[in-house]
Amino acid sequence: MHQKLIPALVSAAFFLATTASHAQDPTPPASSAAAQPVPATPAKKALVARILKIQQPVIEGLSRDMAERPAQAVMEKAGMALSNSVPADKREATAKDVESLVKKYLDEAVPLVTSRALKLAPTTVGTLLEDKFSEADLKQLINFLESPVYNKYQKLGGDMQKVLLEKLLADTRGTIEPKVVALDQAVGKRLGVNMPAGSPAGK
Repeated sequence: MHQKLIPALVSAAFFLATTASHAQDPTPPASSAAAQPVPATPAKKALVARILKIQQPVIEGLSRDMAERPAQAVMEKAGMALSNSVPADKREATAKDVESLVKKYLDEAVPLVTSRALKLAPTTVGTLLEDKFSEADLKQLINFLESPVYNKYQKLGGDMQKVLLEKLLADTRGTIEPKVVALDQAVGKRLGVNMPAGSPAGK
């Protein structure tokens, strides 16, 4: 599972905050109007470009998730409609048609959104890094993101999430399932319909 960009940068910022020198001029600027943004040097721009290159898989993953989310919602609604509205003898064929439509959407939307995200990154994330980090900070950030220990930690992300969620699921199933069933029944009663059975325990 890919790691998220914001947590990665927050972690890196925390690393910098705990290791960088805190010797700064305590005198506040005379006025906010007088504080003009300083154009980034070519060296700083090169460092930011390197960071964005390192983070490219993360940016692609975030944009892919954004593009896929509507398709997931459509599939969930389609699944409910298949069960409730489509004759049993037509469900399999209809499901295949829906899957084909969703695949077509994903084939078009994912590359489009991913490409756009990569083009926007330098003027969004890149500009933020240029404004908030010094060249020394950026060099430390690169060392942090490229460090073997951090890469090892990243690779454990999926495993850490899996073991936590499995334990959390087992620990809370008995408490949460009755609440979800009660919610289904209450909402169904209010709407005057039979709510489709959910899978609160991740079945």
